[in-house]
Amino acid sequence: MYIVLIAWLYVALMMAIAEATSPVGSILGAIFTFILYGLLPMAIVGYVMGTPARRKARQAAEHNATEISGTPPNTRSETTGDTISPVRKEP
Repeated sequence: MYIVLIAWLYVALMMAIAEATSPVGSILGAIFTFILYGLLPMAIVGYVMGTPARRKARQAAEHNATEISGTPPNTRSETTGDTISPVRKEP
């Protein structure tokens, strides 16, 4: 997975260098070339390609939490129960 990312960033870097050293090119154009052809697409591709690994890591963490505590983890951000009883005034 990483070899594709590294190779494409190398190609984008060479494109940016060619833009910067060209007689009609500019440094600003080279920067935008590297960002728009290199960093931005590879960030998206890296995120999408890393999704299965993140999913497996999350499931493994949930599985380990279940084994340690014996109960499944709370996934709804709600309290698991009232630990303090409500205090009311007598009528």
